[in-house]
Amino acid sequence: MKRLLCLLILAFGLALPALAVSPDEMLADPVLEERARDISAGLRCLVCQNQSIDDSDADLARDLRILVRERLVAGDSDAAVEQYLVDRYGEYVLLSPRLNLHTIMLWIVAPILLIAGLMALWWAARRRTIAMSPEGLTEAERAVLDDLERKPEER
Repeated sequence: MKRLLCLLILAFGLALPALAVSPDEMLADPVLEERARDISAGLRCLVCQNQSIDDSDADLARDLRILVRERLVAGDSDAAVEQYLVDRYGEYVLLSPRLNLHTIMLWIVAPILLIAGLMALWWAARRRTIAMSPEGLTEAERAVLDDLERKPEER
């Protein structure tokens, strides 16, 4: 049983991740192919959501891989290929979104809202304790409270 477990661990440890790039998509130039792989690793499969187009078997991912390679063969730089895809599909196609005003707002607004909510809770709790303190009572309310606080024998 131990041997089988060791063999399974070894087999899974040595297994390389299977990439969805088929041989007919690959470029003959190894430099261009490496650039295409680098770009594809940073692009999101729009069907699979959180998988790169390099790892996806979806038809759209295949089309995007081919499009990346076509743009590289046409002489586009890596940044131009990415920008072409962003212009066509939006920033969602990037696995790591760019740092823009709207992404900064997403990161800043959530903590600000959390802090504002905590301050509102603190303020409400503080008001409640002030309202319940004996200093905030009228003479009639204080007399009723004193009467309730006396022991039953004294009443």
